[in-house]
Amino acid sequence: MRAVFGLVLIVGVALAGGAVMMAKNYIAAYQTELARERQARAAVVPTVDVFVATRALRYGESLTEDAVRAVKWPQNAIPEGAFTDRAALFPPELTDRRYILRSMEKDEAIMAMKVTAPGEDAGITSRLERGMRAFAIRVDVSSGVSGFLRPGDRVDVYWTGSLRGTGAGSNGDVTRLIQANIKLIAIDQSASEDIDSGTIARTVTVSARPEEVAALAQAQSTGRLSLSLVGAEDDTIASAVEVDQRSLLGLGAIEAAPEKVEERVCTIRTRRGAEVVEIPIPCTN
Repeated sequence: MRAVFGLVLIVGVALAGGAVMMAKNYIAAYQTELARERQARAAVVPTVDVFVATRALRYGESLTEDAVRAVKWPQNAIPEGAFTDRAALFPPELTDRRYILRSMEKDEAIMAMKVTAPGEDAGITSRLERGMRAFAIRVDVSSGVSGFLRPGDRVDVYWTGSLRGTGAGSNGDVTRLIQANIKLIAIDQSASEDIDSGTIARTVTVSARPEEVAALAQAQSTGRLSLSLVGAEDDTIASAVEVDQRSLLGLGAIEAAPEKVEERVCTIRTRRGAEVVEIPIPCTN
C-alpha cells in the first residue's frame, strides 16, 4: 500500500512539474511574440514622445507641469516647435514659469510659438516680431468695423482729409489707402484673441515697421483714419487707392480755363504844340 502511495505521489509531482514547464514555455513564447509584434509596429510607424495639454489652456495662464503630458506621436508628423523633451519645456535650472500666448485645447501639442520663454511676460511685446513696432490708432464704432476686430486680424488703413494748401491739385477732401494688410496685436488693453463678443474699441494697436509708424502718425494728426478688415485667407495685395469727391460722383477732373491773351497795343508819342499825343501804330514784333 505504501509502495502504491509513493508511486502515485511521484507521478503527481512529475505531472505538476511538467505542467509548470509547459506553462513557463507558453508564457515565454507569448512574451516573445508580443515583443516581436511591438518591434514590427515600431518599425512601421516610429513614434516620439510629444508633450500635449491635459486641459484647455487660455492666454496669460502660467504653464505648470501637471498641465502637460507625454503622448506617442508619429515621428514624421511632429508639429514644428513642439516640445519632445521635458527638460526643454521645464528647464530644471530655471524656476521661472512659462505663460500661454495662444489658447490651446485639451490634447493639443505644446509649441514654442504658443508659450513664452521661462520668465518672459506674456504682454504685447511678445507679439512684436523683429524690427516691428506697436502703434495705437484711435477708432470708433464706424472706423473700427463695428467691434468685429480681434487681435491677430489684418486690416487696411485709409486716410480721409483735405489737400487744401498742399499744392496737390485738389481743394476738396480725399480718401487714400496709406497702409495695407497691417496686423492687429491688441484691442484697447486686451491682447487676447479669445474675445467672445463684439466690443466697441476706442483704440487698436497695430504692428508696423518704423517708417509705417511715421506715416500712420502723420495721417492720424492731419485727418481721420478708418480700418477695413481683411479676410483670413485673403492673400491679395491692395493697390494704390485714392478717391475724391469729383471721382466719387464721376465728374472727372476739373479742366483749367484757357488763359486770355491780352491784345498788344503799340503807340508812339508826338508833340503837338504844348500837348503830347500817343498815336497807335502796328506792332512789328
